[in-house]
Amino acid sequence: MSKTTKKEARKMRHARIRKTVSGTAEKPRLSVCRTGMNIYAQLIDDEKGVTLASAATVEKEFRAQNLHANIKSAEVIGKTIAERGKEKNITEVVFDRGGFPFHGCVKALAEAARAAGLKF
Repeated sequence: MSKTTKKEARKMRHARIRKTVSGTAEKPRLSVCRTGMNIYAQLIDDEKGVTLASAATVEKEFRAQNLHANIKSAEVIGKTIAERGKEKNITEVVFDRGGFPFHGCVKALAEAARAAGLKF
């Protein structure tokens, strides 16, 4: 019997989620990725396979604020991705937590995006 690592388990959870979660141009997928150092969020149209908007702590403006993978940073990224989505007339999204548990940084990002006007 083989053991699965944390990384493999997350990938299996993400694959299970992606079976049902898919984004369109009208209602894109809000994909979240959290690493040990950074947080990334993207609005993705899966039909065309394009990223409509993105926000991450690795961007120049956020590096100046010294943002990393924590709840404060996740709130900033959530607010930013919602604002960038609104600029492209995106108000509704499908949330994809990427196999990560819905707590901590992922939850903070989702709540900040909701507070900034995205519906999901």
